[in-house]
Amino acid sequence: MPPLIALAATLGGMVAVRWLYQTARRINQELEEARMARVAEARSRDIPTLRRDPRTGAYRPD
Repeated sequence: MPPLIALAATLGGMVAVRWLYQTARRINQELEEARMARVAEARSRDIPTLRRDPRTGAYRPD
């Protein structure tokens, strides 16, 4: 009987690890998609980027 319990515990552990792995992958994929959407949205706006002119030290639109 104890080997059967050990087998059941091992299989249960494997199922739990697989579920946790798949959940972590899904969450990371959703976070990456949200990050990419924010980046695309920021690029679509017409906000000029300011660069510092090394000669004068003034900030100018890029």
